[in-house]
Amino acid sequence: MTENGNGKKLWAIGGGKGGIGKSIFTLGLGISLARLGKRVILMDADLGGANLHTLMGVRYPAHTLEDFLLKRVENLEDTVLDTQIAGIGLICGADDILGAANPTYSQKIRVLNQIASLPADFVLLDLGAGTSFNTLDFFNYSAGKIAVFTSQATSLQNVYGFLKNSLFRRISREFAKDEEVLWLLHQTGSKAPEVKIESLSELLNLLQRKKPDQYRELRQLLRDYQVLVVVNMIKADRDFQAAQIIQNVSNRFLELSPQVLGYLHYDQAIEQAVNQMVPFPMNVQKSRAAVELREIAQTIIDRYAPPSDLEAPAYQQEEEKAAAGSSWSSFWRRAPAQ
Repeated sequence: MTENGNGKKLWAIGGGKGGIGKSIFTLGLGISLARLGKRVILMDADLGGANLHTLMGVRYPAHTLEDFLLKRVENLEDTVLDTQIAGIGLICGADDILGAANPTYSQKIRVLNQIASLPADFVLLDLGAGTSFNTLDFFNYSAGKIAVFTSQATSLQNVYGFLKNSLFRRISREFAKDEEVLWLLHQTGSKAPEVKIESLSELLNLLQRKKPDQYRELRQLLRDYQVLVVVNMIKADRDFQAAQIIQNVSNRFLELSPQVLGYLHYDQAIEQAVNQMVPFPMNVQKSRAAVELREIAQTIIDRYAPPSDLEAPAYQQEEEKAAAGSSWSSFWRRAPAQ
């Protein structure tokens, strides 16, 4: 697995709703981690709607996840592309083949099994919108889980639904052979339940009376299920309340206590960077969002980073020495058009 007592290597970025900035956040976080001396691989796990390569200015990727899924290459590492950003590799999503959005179980297992061995300090998965089983499984498999959302009502509804579906998927797999627990889980929060169970707290109380072993197992699962949240596109002070809303609802109905990883203010420069196919925030020297991304990256390194056995290449070591006083654009190394 990718998690141990020393930290987390594999991170998944989800949120359920499209248009909330998951891909931009994934890219910005990757750039920030690289500028802080970490080797990063970004993987576009939006199977069927990949666009991370576009944000990085890669028009025609030489290799994609398709090559691994169809066994054109043996190792997932063979699909990693060098990028124009020092310290960052990219695995492009597979959106050009029939069925790419719905890989078989064996294909998905091949991907997940090899992610942990990729040569990087951090592997960031940019998940697609929605709550397909593939998206939920990637999220649940990752030791580090980040949910991104905005203060819009629809985004709040979607991110709560995403967290609920992810957690219920995890519980369903854990209790796959216990039909009674699965049945009770299906009743929880259902609009037309045979047994009224409105929250996981009520389900736990029921299990404590009827099935104490399963109660203890579910209680431990909930303790271990840690999610970090990021509120994106902050425009006003009231937008900060979005995190508290999700924390309260998740605690009340899901027995979860999501921790706030950070807040990102709205920045018009992001849209301009996307249109220019330039990785944000590399073309902005004093962007508020760029500063906040760096703070989030530093928090991840300080609290969750696994020990690194990777030695940075010479060119990166030199760049790291000057990173503290340099602009984002100093890491931009334009490659020939592809």
